[in-house]
Amino acid sequence: MGSTDSKLNFRKAVIQLTTKTQAVEKLVQGAESGCHSEKEKQIVLNCSRLLTRVLPYIFEDPDWRGFFWSTVPGAGRGGQGEEDDEHARPLAESLLLAIADLLFCPDFTVQSHRRSTVDSAEDVHSLDSCEYIWEAGVGFAHSPQPNYIHDMNRMELLKLLLTCFSEAMYLPPAPESGSTNPWVQFFCSTENRHALPLFTSLLNTVCAYDPVGYGIPYNHLLFSDYREPLVEEAAQVLIVTLDHDSASSASPTVDGTTTGTAMDDADPPGPENLFVNYLSRIHREEDFQFILKGIARLLSNPLLQTYLPNSTKKIQFHQELLVLFWKLCDFNKKFLFFVLKSSDVLDILVPILFFLNDARADQSRVGLMHIGVFILLLLSGERNFGVRLNKPYSIRVPMDIPVFTGTHADLLIVVFHKIITSGHQRLQPLFDCLLTIVVNVSPYLKSLSMVTANKLLHLLEAFSTTWFLFSAAQNHHLVFFLLEVFNNIIQYQFDGNSNLVYAIIRKRSIFHQLANLPTDPPTIHKALQRRRRTPEPLSRTGSQEGTSMEGSRPAAPAEPGTLKTSLVATPGIDKLTEKSQVSEDGTLRSLEPEPQQSLEDGSPAKGEPSQAWREQRRPSTSSASGQWSPTPEWVLSWKSKLPLQTIMRLLQVLVPQVEKICIDKGLTDESEILRFLQHGTLVGLLPVPHPILIRKYQANSGTAMWFRTYMWGVIYLRNVDPPVWYDTDVKLFEIQRV
Repeated sequence: MGSTDSKLNFRKAVIQLTTKTQAVEKLVQGAESGCHSEKEKQIVLNCSRLLTRVLPYIFEDPDWRGFFWSTVPGAGRGGQGEEDDEHARPLAESLLLAIADLLFCPDFTVQSHRRSTVDSAEDVHSLDSCEYIWEAGVGFAHSPQPNYIHDMNRMELLKLLLTCFSEAMYLPPAPESGSTNPWVQFFCSTENRHALPLFTSLLNTVCAYDPVGYGIPYNHLLFSDYREPLVEEAAQVLIVTLDHDSASSASPTVDGTTTGTAMDDADPPGPENLFVNYLSRIHREEDFQFILKGIARLLSNPLLQTYLPNSTKKIQFHQELLVLFWKLCDFNKKFLFFVLKSSDVLDILVPILFFLNDARADQSRVGLMHIGVFILLLLSGERNFGVRLNKPYSIRVPMDIPVFTGTHADLLIVVFHKIITSGHQRLQPLFDCLLTIVVNVSPYLKSLSMVTANKLLHLLEAFSTTWFLFSAAQNHHLVFFLLEVFNNIIQYQFDGNSNLVYAIIRKRSIFHQLANLPTDPPTIHKALQRRRRTPEPLSRTGSQEGTSMEGSRPAAPAEPGTLKTSLVATPGIDKLTEKSQVSEDGTLRSLEPEPQQSLEDGSPAKGEPSQAWREQRRPSTSSASGQWSPTPEWVLSWKSKLPLQTIMRLLQVLVPQVEKICIDKGLTDESEILRFLQHGTLVGLLPVPHPILIRKYQANSGTAMWFRTYMWGVIYLRNVDPPVWYDTDVKLFEIQRV
């Protein structure tokens, strides 16, 4: 019986091997001949679909995984068809080059430029594919006529290409190895003569797409939009080709001289991955404008509200767009500076805040929450972002947040407050990031609304309760962050922030309680007992929710049974960021932590976390159950560093003045007190202003691995119907049901 089974398995293997090899050979032949006949075109499409279905099962089996990288006799690298194995080309390379050729095949995937219907095979090989770029935009001014058939053929080939790249899904996450995907590495190398036109085609196809249907209501119901599936596929292929660990290689950004070409001509030292290289070298303002406007238009699409329900088409690939925007900012610093140069950055900010607020209760969208926060952390490291936030917020996207009148800074803080107080438990690791963003922008915020001021004080009140402070080793960091926010605004933006000053005066008891935080064992024990009786992480009492915006709906949890993919852990804020000090001329100076430095803000700095943690954690103990428990020495070690001096001085000066006015004039009206505070001054009364500290995002292998798992998780879930990888044994993440 056993020998019969092994014979059957062997026969199956031989059939599989023959099928795969033949399918690749047919694609290679199609690319060689130029697919002139309808029959040839159909064969190419059938073979593409077959390989798209079969490849995941090959990748799933470790014994078969190397099959495509074995050499095929007769497929010479130089195209001479050498028979010896030394020059033979692996099947994977032949397949990838055939797909690249087919993506620029006249009358199959691009419009023919020739009047003659017959092209010789040499013409296919000698055509300059830069003249056949799919869409106008970066480096290409001509927009070809839309062609449904060409778009569908491109989509089939891109789906196959994405499936080739998906071998990464079948390998477990390994952050330290910095492993390169061999399929992506080869496709994005100089071996692919179509690398530049294909990169440009994908980028332009995504950024030029307008799903609204030329402004005609219900247009998307009358005409099927064949462009959207292609745009989705293009976005997914693009972000996978850009999967490159910028922390482990030379920076691809180039500060070369501006030339007349779309790509910076200065020869970059950057990565061998040509797609990353080309992305990092885009430098023309009109190209940046095209990319930014395109991404902002698509990200804003789910926010479009009209008086006619379902009258505008909603796109579904916003997560891929966020990854693309991240890659652009991370790999091309000129693009990042362009984004921040004008208030156009707010066209990216508002959709991100909308997604964050909408997804806060949905456990299947934790990845979306993370990438939105990461992008804002990256932007917040630049002064211009804080300055831009002062623009009044007037567009009123319906969101489940309290109504307020104010700026984009108010919107950001109100949404963050909502995430912290009413998001689900798995978002707690993001609290550090959210507050770091607020700290980074705080020195530049000219005027916060009363709603926002109350939200910040409510967060401090919630985070400074003894049960919260004593229940985890890092919880006190959140208090340090908030105190830093208040200090920055008082020292640098006092004049316009009477609302915040008034809120601090009203809630002054919080600061006095912090200054007198008990450190004796009975009180610590009592606080922890209360913790066990209070499962909720934060109290919402006192947050003064108010009415939500008109037309908004509450953030909903995921439907039971919703699929989600697991994510690797993200590095702590000390690994995600490095501290920089703002000099008087506005430039940033990186702060290299001293080896034995004790940390003033009670939070570990980059480069020396172990020392900082040893210092803070030595006095705390681990109980027999292995659970961390606080000690009086541990509380004292950070309580003594609470930056309360500026706030205490403000209270010392202003509280008696406010009380005197209230008694003298019999005031109970807030507006009168606010008017007094608006005209007040603390010049010469406060401590010398501290230097502004900015925590800038820094690339590291931990976030690179997180992005890889998140990106492939998104692609996996977006291709469940019809399924490409569903029910295969992927190793990069786990598939779970909510």
